[in-house]
Amino acid sequence: MKDNLGRLQKVDLREIWEKEDTHFTPWLAREENIELLGSAIDMDLVVEAEEKDVGPFRADILCKDIASNNWVLVENQLEKTDHKHLGQLLTYATGLDAVTIIWVASDFTEEHRATLDWLNKITDTQYNFFGIKVELFKIGDSKVAPVFNVVSKPNNWSRSISSAASKIANEDIGETKVFQLKFWTALCEAIKAKNDSPLKIQKPSPKHWHTFSIGKSGVNLSMTFNTKEDILGIEIYIVKDQSIFESLEQDKESIETEIGHKLSWQPLPGRSASRIKLDRNSSVLDNENEWNEYIDWSIEKLEKFYHVFRSKIKNLD
Repeated sequence: MKDNLGRLQKVDLREIWEKEDTHFTPWLAREENIELLGSAIDMDLVVEAEEKDVGPFRADILCKDIASNNWVLVENQLEKTDHKHLGQLLTYATGLDAVTIIWVASDFTEEHRATLDWLNKITDTQYNFFGIKVELFKIGDSKVAPVFNVVSKPNNWSRSISSAASKIANEDIGETKVFQLKFWTALCEAIKAKNDSPLKIQKPSPKHWHTFSIGKSGVNLSMTFNTKEDILGIEIYIVKDQSIFESLEQDKESIETEIGHKLSWQPLPGRSASRIKLDRNSSVLDNENEWNEYIDWSIEKLEKFYHVFRSKIKNLD
């Protein structure tokens, strides 16, 4: 049998990007490339600034995580990691609240990779550290293709659980918060196990809501658990831009037909937000034996919301 398979050839980064600041950083900051980086760590990123001052240093790229609206800072190296850049990353983390740090480099020393693992272990769950190795490959005369390999990342599930357990021990949160964290964790694990779900998993936390990205800043696909009324809800939550809600409401009949349910359209007068919501009544958070049923319902409706509303919102753009 004739072997018609090509062979991957590794390409030196400097052949494509001579300098970090004038070549690699502008390339990475382009929408299609920052999306590629974000997909490696299951985050939807939007670039806010390049060469942004943070304390005494200048960060390469400053992004926002669309789902959480938290800061994501990207620091680039076309060489192997060094102590200087590690120090800058730690300085950035102290200057920003609820931040994710992404260190992109051509290679990582074992000590720097171990340091990122250690930082993820000891810091609060609002801080996340990623080590990303960037490589270039081609096959024969093909175009050069970038690959982002994750060499260090937070252990989100274990960090969230251990954080919640610590807070319970200190009586900072109650049992309900623990149930919420466990439910969101179970939901995220079920979504991850599907493999083909369009939903991008965010780190679970002990709150009454959990958010998924829908591809537009200021618009979230969210789930809520109202434990007082035993209601599990799925909603499109729109921050500030009332025109998005109004445009979607004009297409209300078509949207509800595609979703397969009547929805609650809430303009929330007096607040700088609006929502479009579907509720599942008689959902008792404490009844863990019913969680599989809740999770099946949640994933089905979340994916339906994602496909219908993402398409509608994209058309608005």
